Amino acid sequence: MTSASIKSASGPARRTVVAAAGAAGLSVALTACGGSDDDSSSSSSSAGAAGSAGGTAAASTGGTSGTSGGDNGAAGAALTKTADIPEGGGKVFGSEKVVVTQPTAGTYKAFSAVCTHAGCAVKSISDGVINCPCHNSNFSIADGSVKSGPARKPLPEVPIKVSGDSITLA
Repeated sequence: MTSASIKSASGPARRTVVAAAGAAGLSVALTACGGSDDDSSSSSSSAGAAGSAGGTAAASTGGTSGTSGGDNGAAGAALTKTADIPEGGGKVFGSEKVVVTQPTAGTYKAFSAVCTHAGCAVKSISDGVINCPCHNSNFSIADGSVKSGPARKPLPEVPIKVSGDSITLA
């Protein structure tokens, strides 16, 4: 027998094991930190934006972040009352993955609560911005645009309906 036949009988070569371990480690690191700013699913603006009665409800394409892997709750689901959304602020609805804001009196907007940088959930609204705690990206409460941080894509709008004092997903 040669030494080559002994090596193959005892298992994979050391080089193969080291390469596989390195590839696995790299894969884990890229998955954990590799959120994509390529938001191809939110480019469906051809879906069209519906008008709103009196300009009080936000109309949108209904796109979701490419990193969220899901939708933003069921259409028609009651979210909150208008009185619960402060003027110049908003509220995050984690289970629906939606954030609702009131940038000016009587104007309500909704955006995906999934950060477009790394897919983290946004957690708070303060000083006119929606805040993501993971990497400190900040988004405008008026249009979801990036105000600061590593995120480069805006939060996609989510369609809502304001009827009386009730806000629901459209």
